[in-house]
Amino acid sequence: MSELALNHAAHAAIEARFVVEQDGFTLDCELKLPGRGVTAIFGHSGSGKTTLLRCLAGLARPKQGRLVVNGEVWLDTERRIFLPTHKRPIGYVFQEASLFPHLSVEKNLRYGLARVPAAMRRVDLTQAAEMLGIAHLLGRMPGGLSGGERQRAGIARALLTSPRLLLLDEPLASLDQKRKLEILPYLERLHDELDIPMLYVSHAPEEVARLADHLVLLDGGQALASGPITETLARLDLPMALADDASVVIEGVVAGYDARYELLTLALPGARATLTVLHAPAAPGKPMRVTVKARDVSLIVGERDQTQSSVLNVLPATVIAIADDTHASQAVVRLDVDGSPLLARVTRYSLDRLGIAVGLRVWAQVKAVSLLA
Repeated sequence: MSELALNHAAHAAIEARFVVEQDGFTLDCELKLPGRGVTAIFGHSGSGKTTLLRCLAGLARPKQGRLVVNGEVWLDTERRIFLPTHKRPIGYVFQEASLFPHLSVEKNLRYGLARVPAAMRRVDLTQAAEMLGIAHLLGRMPGGLSGGERQRAGIARALLTSPRLLLLDEPLASLDQKRKLEILPYLERLHDELDIPMLYVSHAPEEVARLADHLVLLDGGQALASGPITETLARLDLPMALADDASVVIEGVVAGYDARYELLTLALPGARATLTVLHAPAAPGKPMRVTVKARDVSLIVGERDQTQSSVLNVLPATVIAIADDTHASQAVVRLDVDGSPLLARVTRYSLDRLGIAVGLRVWAQVKAVSLLA
């Protein structure tokens, strides 16, 4: 288990069990989640993501259930305990920021701040505004903000309630791609700098891969899986691994940078191999994650080709498992790179021609330009 996974195991502080029946839909799941970092709640529309978040917030009352956050019981139907929403120390961010249109950005933030007694405040206004990059917007009215700016102000307002749990219900769903890319770095900063567990609902794999440490996969109101994202994304028994955009997250540490070619070298934990990624400069020793799509990985069997190639990453790997893809002509291969999982989507023809089988040692090729760091 990775150091990050061990860290999560040591801080597993959210225990939830919910049974909800409404309008012909049933949510029936039991979860034990980390007490820090970002947990992504992932699933298709109608899988129960928002219902789960509403149960955590106290906006939905389960038929049966129990919720314990950092040792504090918020819900226990057997003991008839139900902490109402206004008494739960949570921050809730919706798809739309819902700022008060008649108040400036600063007054919207102070509204969140006023909900918390001064002695219990964990985040101040200056800190929240700086972290979300909205200090220069404090005097503006919501109507004059872009969608990304409004959402950042909404997140800042939620933080100023000094929550012990931050719930984000598809906060980027209403934004175009440009605004999403604008706001993602701020969400990453919250992850890195705040000791507040965040539950992030999404149906966008790229958001999940970029932000989450832990992943819960919902389907039909049930949790198909719950675990560290590095392992969960690579599980061939889950539908995510067979999707067209299937990918894994590899965590490493910056080992060097070539300024001339803008290439960053990433050392993988426990591995002899390194990854080369197109990236801006980063300090040596800085932890970094890379998303590798299964369709961007090709395999070499036998001796590594010594001829010149444009592919910069050629990693020694072992075939761990093979699964049928949703396309009959393709298969998904799970690989192990000295402890880091990797997926490769290959044709059935290549699988048979190269004799790829479980236990085989191969070389995994990944273009540097295809990696997302």
